Amino acid sequence: MKKIYLIYLPDNNSKEDVFLLKKNITIGEKTLIQTGFRFGLKDKVVIGKECRINENVYIQSAIIGDHVLLAPNVAILASSHIFSDKSTPIVFQGDTAIDPVIIEDDVWVGRNVIIMPGIHIGKGAIIGAGAVVTKSIPPDAIAGGVPAKILKYR
Repeated sequence: MKKIYLIYLPDNNSKEDVFLLKKNITIGEKTLIQTGFRFGLKDKVVIGKECRINENVYIQSAIIGDHVLLAPNVAILASSHIFSDKSTPIVFQGDTAIDPVIIEDDVWVGRNVIIMPGIHIGKGAIIGAGAVVTKSIPPDAIAGGVPAKILKYR
């Protein structure tokens, strides 16, 4: 994947922040990333070509296809907290293994969506604003709600 991209970062970002961004994620050509983009350093982040990543998007670990739209305030998670031992505070139990999200080509993820670890969103799917995606979504499905459910197909 060729690393040609446009990145709009807030004025207070340092040169070190930009260096970390370019070093730790792969971004396809003609992808636009707006201000406030954050990513976790837990695993890989790959973003395809001609994507639009709006402001304040957080990606912990994901493989994102081409022509994907991520609206403002989307959170894509790849791990969570372990909480199985009730005798130990959750904060001391560690994290689950990394399970990156996969988003195929031509997907639109609406504003304020949360995508949980290990989710696979199929080609052409649409995720409605405010949804919490806890199960994989098939191609061309339109899903929404908490938890997200398939509403119809394109």
